[in-house]
Amino acid sequence: MYKVYGTAKSRAFRVLWALEEMGLPYELIQANPRSPEVLEVNPEGKVPVLVDGDAVLSDSVAIISYLADKHGKLTFAAGTVDRARQDALIHLLNERLDAPLWLKARHGFILPEERRLAGVSQAVEADIQDALGVLGGLIKGPFLQGETMTVADILAVHCLNWAHGAKIAITDDAVKAYAKSLRSRDAFARAAAA
Repeated sequence: MYKVYGTAKSRAFRVLWALEEMGLPYELIQANPRSPEVLEVNPEGKVPVLVDGDAVLSDSVAIISYLADKHGKLTFAAGTVDRARQDALIHLLNERLDAPLWLKARHGFILPEERRLAGVSQAVEADIQDALGVLGGLIKGPFLQGETMTVADILAVHCLNWAHGAKIAITDDAVKAYAKSLRSRDAFARAAAA
């Protein structure tokens, strides 16, 4: 059984959702970043952390990609064009949505006030809006790549939820419908209830 360290209100949600979509058993150890429980398994102190036997993995995207590859679910096969497109989507989402959302959060409330840079939150909001506009044109069906849900969809919807929570307007109807559809999945609800 997998062990997941983190909370559903962090990037650990991505891991929980992937595990739920795949129907895999796991134990959630509710732990915040830099807590003693997390530092015991991840000296960096970040969540999520996945423990698989003797292996300890960190970084939400690395973890969900590992699980998808290991179990052959939520992914296209390595060496295929579809997989290359999936990987490209993951990199795009990390660069264009996840990174600016994290920067906004850091300079909005995470860093001590004396380390926050004025104007960063507003500046990255424009970048996030640009990325949201691009995302709307990338949706090929019910999922980003058409009829097959992948880990890229988990990453995308988590970022969209994060943007919504950060009070960033999502105005593209295709993006809103896409996110709403994926949030209605049973596995999403189970992960959110964790």
